[in-house]
Amino acid sequence: MDMLRYIEKRFEKEGMIIPESQAVQFEKYFKILIETNKVMNLTAITEFKAVVEKHFLDSALLSKYIDFREVKSMIDVGTGAGFPGIPLKILYPQLKVTLLDSLNKRIQFLQNVVDKLGLSDVELIHGRAEDFGRNPAYREQYDLCVSRAVANLSTLSEYCTPFIRCGGTFAAYKSGVIDEELEHAKGAIRLLGCRTRRVEKFSLKPETEDCGTENSEQQIGKEGEEQGRSFVIIERLEHIGKKYPRKAGMPSKMPLSVSNQFNKK
Repeated sequence: MDMLRYIEKRFEKEGMIIPESQAVQFEKYFKILIETNKVMNLTAITEFKAVVEKHFLDSALLSKYIDFREVKSMIDVGTGAGFPGIPLKILYPQLKVTLLDSLNKRIQFLQNVVDKLGLSDVELIHGRAEDFGRNPAYREQYDLCVSRAVANLSTLSEYCTPFIRCGGTFAAYKSGVIDEELEHAKGAIRLLGCRTRRVEKFSLKPETEDCGTENSEQQIGKEGEEQGRSFVIIERLEHIGKKYPRKAGMPSKMPLSVSNQFNKK
C-alpha cells in the first residue's frame, strides 16, 4: 500500500474520513519533516507509519472530543515541528491558526511547511508564551488553545490558558497516566480563572498493515500494543488575573501548585 492510501485508510480506521487532497498534504508534510530532520533536530520519530500514528493521528484525534464547527480561532503553544496545530489546520482549513514557538529555526521550518502545503490564515510567532500571554493582541483572543508541549499541567495551564477567551477551551495533550498530575494542577487551574470540564482517556492501537516502509514497528511499539493517551479539556470561566502569566521562566521553575504551598508557609 502506498503512503497516500495508507494515510486515508489509517484515518478511516479511527472514524475520520479525509479527502485525497488532505492525504496529499499529510504526505507532503511527512516528506518535508523527514528531509529537514536530517539537518535540524525536529523529531526522534522518523519512520512513516510511526509519524502517522504518533504525530498526525495523535494530533487529529482531538476532533473526536471538540466540535471544530464552533472553533474559529486556535493557537498552538510550543508547537515544535507543528504538532498538533498543522494536522488540525489540514483537517479544518477554515480555522484561523497561530503557531507559537520559542525557537526561530522551528518557525522557519513551519513557514516552509505552510508555504508548500498551501495553507492560509496561519500566523507564525517566535517567542515565549509568558510574553505573548500578556500581549493584548493575543491575550484572551482565541476560541481554542492546544499544546503537546512537555510540561506538568500546572505549568502548561499558566502558559496556555491566558490565550483563551471567556467560554473558550484549552486542550492539553497528555499521557494516559494523568490523575495525579491533574490533582496537583487543580489549584493552578482555579487561580487562572478556569475549570477542568472533562478528561478524555483513550488508546491508539497501532496499525500493522505494510505500506512499503521498514522497521516502523520499532518506533510505533510492539504489534497490537495500545498507546494510552488523554485530553484534559479546560474551560475559561472568568477573565484571568493581571498577575498571570508570571514573568518568563517562573511557570516552569515554580509551578503555581508549588508556589501556593510555598506562600502558605
